[in-house]
Amino acid sequence: MRAAIFRGGDIVVDTVPEPVPGIGQVLTRTLACGICGTDLHAAKHAHRMAAVAERTPGRVPMDLTRDVVFGHEFCCEILDYGPKTERRLKPGTRVCAMPLMIEADGPKGMGYSNSYVGGYAERMLLSAPLMLEVPNGLATEHAALTEPLAVGVHAVEKGALAGDEAPLVVGCGPVGLAVIAALRLKGVRPIVAADFSPKRRELAVKMGADVVVDPARESPYAKLAADRCAAIFECVGVPGLLQQVFEKAPRDARIIVAGVCMEPDTIEPMFAIFKELNLQFVLGYTPEEFARALGLLAEGKVDAEALITAKVGLDGVKEAFEELANPEKHTKILIEPWR
Repeated sequence: MRAAIFRGGDIVVDTVPEPVPGIGQVLTRTLACGICGTDLHAAKHAHRMAAVAERTPGRVPMDLTRDVVFGHEFCCEILDYGPKTERRLKPGTRVCAMPLMIEADGPKGMGYSNSYVGGYAERMLLSAPLMLEVPNGLATEHAALTEPLAVGVHAVEKGALAGDEAPLVVGCGPVGLAVIAALRLKGVRPIVAADFSPKRRELAVKMGADVVVDPARESPYAKLAADRCAAIFECVGVPGLLQQVFEKAPRDARIIVAGVCMEPDTIEPMFAIFKELNLQFVLGYTPEEFARALGLLAEGKVDAEALITAKVGLDGVKEAFEELANPEKHTKILIEPWR
């Protein structure tokens, strides 16, 4: 089958072996798969990502001498089941699933794996217990946004907001936009959002931001209510930004780090100590949050269409990686491997 493959530091289109479902696994046809910002970071910083995984208990690092097929934001169609696997849903059913494969020694990630191909391929395996049927009427391309929306839902939940905080979202890429949507749905307002890109500030308003700020012109921190505890969501993930937040955040602020920084960074803890800042890093989501995200999309509570700026086949993936560097042109590009 055809796939867009990360090989030798580049994205190439080639064939990979057909996946064969084992016990508890399902063979699916990939209908749509989003290109995540983490995919862009992984392509640029693959060796560092692998090195950190080697030092992290429970994580299996990518072997960069072998092919890797990215893709963890997907909607698929069931084709067949592996042996001794409950056929809970009929072939032809559209499904989403957390990008994990359940194995005897615990779950294994997909999308950054040499063992399991991700959604940048025509077909892929899913873990049968993790599949969720796409509710009737929800467009396939919108269902593919379940995973990134779940990231935002989880960040807000992990932030343990009581509801009376003053939220600030720094960075309005897909993660920041998902956080804004989750904050709005939780009723934590007014939401301040900051981004250098006019297009992303426009999308932030569509997702529910009440105040949008160009940080090149004014400080978003000045827009926070002085009588409320600040909840600052860092959704960029570049070196130096966390230190900037430490310096600008008001006293007792809660900082939730959802941006994935792939490079070494430097912070001065004394800023956080003097201000008694609360720092929370977040990753992924729970099964319940993933299911909730799919439900929110199905209920039309998130403007999914506004986030999708292009669709490409496998042959367009490499160019899409390059074009996503321009925030004025693209937010979320979906891959449709069947094209």
